[in-house]
Amino acid sequence: MSGDRMKSKRKILAVFAHPDDESFICGGTLAKYAELGAEITLISATRGEMGRRMGNPPYVNRETMPSIRENELRKACDALGIQKLIFFDIRDKMVEFYDSERLIERIGELMEELRPDVVLTFHEIWGGHPDHCAIGKAASEAFRRKRLEGALYYISFGSAMEAPERFGYTKRDVVKVDVRKHLPAKLAAFRAHRCQTEIDEWVWLPDKEALERFGGYEYFLAQDRERLPLVLNGFFDT
Repeated sequence: MSGDRMKSKRKILAVFAHPDDESFICGGTLAKYAELGAEITLISATRGEMGRRMGNPPYVNRETMPSIRENELRKACDALGIQKLIFFDIRDKMVEFYDSERLIERIGELMEELRPDVVLTFHEIWGGHPDHCAIGKAASEAFRRKRLEGALYYISFGSAMEAPERFGYTKRDVVKVDVRKHLPAKLAAFRAHRCQTEIDEWVWLPDKEALERFGGYEYFLAQDRERLPLVLNGFFDT
């Protein structure tokens, strides 16, 4: 898709649990569509204050973790082209225990205000972490209740959805986004999350070597396969 084909400014709402979810899982896609002119809003349910990584060597503690991770997330947003960041300030590792109706309501209010063309969130089963699954379940329910005209996609880890059959889906349900031209932005976002990535030596290799560690595609699972052709033709194509 070219910028010329994006006839009106499109909107993406990403609903995630922690600082770094946006970079580590779908940073290339966010950078791609930001460059094409999409308005991207990111919700981070928590500030990641219970993260176990403290930098290498450690320079973070429990008291400084929330502010440090917020600052790192803001730098990552700059690297990816995310224009608006919203924190829900739910305690890290406690999203699954937050009042579910209130969470659905908060997400729904933002959906109604923003009217996004595309919503990205975690799958409520395949999210891989209780906070991920809880925020994904709430976002999915908010989307259903608001009956938005756009489409909702679940983010997936790495190339897991190259073989969606093991998760009970088919390739018809999967969108594969080419992010090869946007890997430098993704790497910059990884590096912005310094306290989380300093322990991963490959992130800090010379750019050429580090970039080779990324796959060239990111994968998304369509929440409603009937909307898949509409969105592919109109916005979220590869």
